[in-house]
This record gives sequence, C-alpha cells and structure tokens, in this order.
Amino acid sequence: MKTGTRLALLGACFLWAISFVATKIALEVVPPLTVVSLRLLIASVFFLPLLALTGRWRRIADWGILAKLFGLSLFGAGLHYGFQTVGLQTTNASNASVYVATGPITILLLAVVFLSESLNARKIVGIVIAMAGVFVVMGLDTITGFELDDNLLGDLLVFASIVMWGCFTVFGKKITDRLGALTVTATVTLIGAVWMTPVGLIEMQRTGFSLAEVTPTAWTAVAYLGGCCNFLAVLLYFTALGHTESQKVGVYLYAIPPMTAVAAALVLAEPITLGLVVGTLLVIGGVALTERG
Repeated sequence: MKTGTRLALLGACFLWAISFVATKIALEVVPPLTVVSLRLLIASVFFLPLLALTGRWRRIADWGILAKLFGLSLFGAGLHYGFQTVGLQTTNASNASVYVATGPITILLLAVVFLSESLNARKIVGIVIAMAGVFVVMGLDTITGFELDDNLLGDLLVFASIVMWGCFTVFGKKITDRLGALTVTATVTLIGAVWMTPVGLIEMQRTGFSLAEVTPTAWTAVAYLGGCCNFLAVLLYFTALGHTESQKVGVYLYAIPPMTAVAAALVLAEPITLGLVVGTLLVIGGVALTERG
C-alpha cells in the first residue's frame, strides 16, 4: 500500500474518531434524523462546487449508474447514519462498541464473496489481532457490559448500520474504480441529502423542533459532522479504496477506537492506561499484517 493511501485512511479514521463526541453534543439539542439531514446538507455544500468545477458529473452517463449511486446513498448516507444515530439512543455504549468492532469482518466477508478478493491466513490473523486490540482498548468493563435484555431494537439498528457500511464499501469499490472517488462520494452525498431532507423536516414537525433552538455549540458539532466526516473523511476513505483491496481498507477502521481513546486522554485528560497502549500496538500490528496479506 502506498504511503498516500495509508495517510488518507488514517486521516479518515482520525476524523471519524472524533465524530462520536460531536454526535453526542449534537444529539443533546437536535433530534437524530434532523442531525443526519443537516450533516448531509452541509457536506453537499462542499461537494457540489467540486463536482461542478471538475466536470465529474458528466461521468454519470446513464440511469443505470444513477440507480446504483442511489442504492449506495441508502447504504452509505441516509439509512446508515439514521439507523446508527437512532440506535445509539436506544442501546448502551458497550453493545454499540462490540457491534462496531465487527465492521471489518463484514467488509472482509462481502469482499471475498462479491469482489473475489483473495483471503489468506495472514489477512485472517491480522484482522483477528487488530480486533483483539480493539477489545483490549475497550476494556473488560465494556465487554462484560454487553447485554441483550432491554436493547434489542437499538442493537438491531446499530448492527444493521454496520452491515450497511460494509455494503457501501464493497459495492462502492466497483463503481469507484469506474467513476473515481470524488464522483461517487459527491453524488451519493447529494442524493442522500435530497431524500433525507424531507425526513428531517417531518421529524422536526412531529417533535415541534425548530432550528432556532440549535445552540452555537450544537451547530459547531453538526458542522464538524458534515464538513469533516461526511465530506472530507468519506472522500479520503473512498480515494484510498480506489487504490487497494476493500478488506485492507476496512481493517483500518480498527484504528478508530484507539484514536478516540487518545483524543479523550488529550482533550478530556482521561488517563492513558496500559490497556490503551497494548491494544493500540495490537491494532497497528494487525493492520500491518493484513496490509501485507
């Protein structure tokens, strides 16, 4: 894997690592589906000029391609973020963390089946080591806190969102190889914004929520989610996807929990534990092993 591809993936993972804090801040004020609508609209503000100035929109040559991009907008934009955001409100953090850790496994299985990507012992061992590192970073309390008693709906929504991201990655690779990362990510985001905006408006009407209630802090969080996560991180992720196998891209998602823990240590003065150090080393080793598989 080229250095630029590694840096793009690490940059995307870093931006997503902070997104959990931003989402929590936004949800304190804004309803979940409205958050999703706003972040897609903000990302579209960045994508639309790029799509227009570069002329990449001309690559969307027929209705067949547009239909595929619409399907990707379901998996990678509206439904993915909607399910995840609502699910996080109705399940506990331990359950959500365990489900998120299954993401690269989903990508690996789908890539082998639908993209005929090779699967060997080195890749399997690398992913297992990286996943073990994530669980070490989480800590025993998080793992033992997993329970299904009262969280079934939230669990199903979060897990479904992880499977959707796997589909988005794998099926998005085929069309990215053809159209390019900018064309795919921009069009998928724009389509997602178009059909999610009415959903957000319906939620606002049903809950009696007004944008005038959004605080400056919440607006900052939503702007970060749209500009940094839905625009920059997704563009970096798909740019990397165009240069290597989807399962090698997917395993980098295991870098997000250690990055989140390190950010919490730096920003919130949370302690850097032995588990964080050991888990991070395992993640680095697992990613490196998978990369060379």
